[in-house]
Amino acid sequence: MTDVGFIGVGNIGNPMCANVIKGGHKVVVHDLVEAQAENLIELGATWAESPAAVAAQTEVVLTSLPGPPEVTSVLRGAEGILEGADPGLVCFDLSTNLPSTVKLLAERAAEQGVLFLDSPVSNGVQGAIDATLAVMVGGDKSAFDAYRHVLECIGSHVFHMGELGMGALAKITNNMVSIGSGQLLIEALVMAEAAGLDAEQAVEVMSVASAQNYVRNASTLLERNFDDAPFFLQWAAKDVSLAVQVAREQGIPSPMASAASDMLNRARNRGLGMKSPMATMLSAEQDAGVSH
Repeated sequence: MTDVGFIGVGNIGNPMCANVIKGGHKVVVHDLVEAQAENLIELGATWAESPAAVAAQTEVVLTSLPGPPEVTSVLRGAEGILEGADPGLVCFDLSTNLPSTVKLLAERAAEQGVLFLDSPVSNGVQGAIDATLAVMVGGDKSAFDAYRHVLECIGSHVFHMGELGMGALAKITNNMVSIGSGQLLIEALVMAEAAGLDAEQAVEVMSVASAQNYVRNASTLLERNFDDAPFFLQWAAKDVSLAVQVAREQGIPSPMASAASDMLNRARNRGLGMKSPMATMLSAEQDAGVSH
């Protein structure tokens, strides 16, 4: 049994934390909204009032947070992890983060003898519930080996990607494809509709033609089922914007990611942020003058 801290128990963090508890580990949990941890406390977790309090009671901390600003605050802010950490603490950040931010945070953590590893996950809320997430870790290999058994409580595909930041980069490139390809499908269907071709017929053809590998989410679009999504459009917009930022930092062009980012941000600015990422179809239809 390992003393594990878990910070951030929202949509995806909650089932991940539950699976760590079910894996037989002693878990200390914290979230900005204490009520989100009620089911975890019922499973046996202990509540802590701050990230610092989590760090003070554990040997390894997992964080599942919205993005770089929140990770930075939880690690370095007032009552953050570093305020409560003893030398030797290991922190796996399961959030989607920038490689450059990861490296800065790891440098700051190392000043206090804390190991920080980027460890983002993929396969969504259902993957978190089923403990079948892909976990992509960058950083200290010995720490990865020492706590792989904890990570395997949340994922059936646990990878060590290499040096610090490579886990974050693997997640960002994955999301470029998974989110960006969906935006291209939306653009194609809206174009079809605007030009007079029925979208359902277009998908029927795509399903047996060369586009068949890219239309798995087409039923959501045809049914216009954009509510009650486990993953929100505003999160997708954030993830793709991180890809654009990585490209900018590397001095390389990113025309496809930039276009997808613009599409998502336009939809978010139209009030669609809490719907499915596929709800950009509503925004694209508005731009094209297509109505339903």
